Amino acid sequence: MKVMLLAAGLGARMRPLTEHTPKPLLPVAGRPLIEHHLMRLAAAGFTEIVINIAHLGAQIENYLGSGAQLGVSIQYSREQQPLETGGGIFRALPLLGEQPFLVLNSDIWTDYPLQQLREIKPRRAHLVMVDNPDHLTHGDFYRGADGLLSEQGSGNKLTYAGLAVFHRQLFAGCSDGVFPLRPLFVRAMRENLLSGEYFGGQWLDVGTPERLQQADDRARAIAEKSA
Repeated sequence: MKVMLLAAGLGARMRPLTEHTPKPLLPVAGRPLIEHHLMRLAAAGFTEIVINIAHLGAQIENYLGSGAQLGVSIQYSREQQPLETGGGIFRALPLLGEQPFLVLNSDIWTDYPLQQLREIKPRRAHLVMVDNPDHLTHGDFYRGADGLLSEQGSGNKLTYAGLAVFHRQLFAGCSDGVFPLRPLFVRAMRENLLSGEYFGGQWLDVGTPERLQQADDRARAIAEKSA
């Protein structure tokens, strides 16, 4: 299974740290955030990686190169301007092949066991969902007892974790350009083609300097515990 690692965002909420450094290269426990992801992906058996880049993207490409030093093979999908999540993935589809592929936001921190997603065969997409963080209390979707996601339901909404398995048919009818991902999820939900699972482990949206520090603290704590 190939992996789409999303790394083209502007990192506006992370300024001034991202004025000269792309967010995926910001350090967590002495190592760029994106490098932590690539190491975990390699350990889980994911070795074919596609990374989309835009803002200061040359720095990412220069740092990671082919990925050989991390045990992976990297191809880059270069964007002149960020295409948002939907547009970025659509632009990269020719590099991702015909089979379902894993999608991972580079600006999250999680201990989700990535190898579990290798066997997922989504009808359109299968999303990992987490409890709503303090900065996103409204949530995204409900998860039913049948594992399907919806906009209406009982209980609490959950937040999309930025980790999923997509079928390329999710993008049927799309055209190259700037567009978000959520409308594609909504279309799939209305056709009962969007599934999800709940994850209660560590997860953090590394979107601000404060949450970058939280990720650093967690990574250092894990390293100390395993030393």
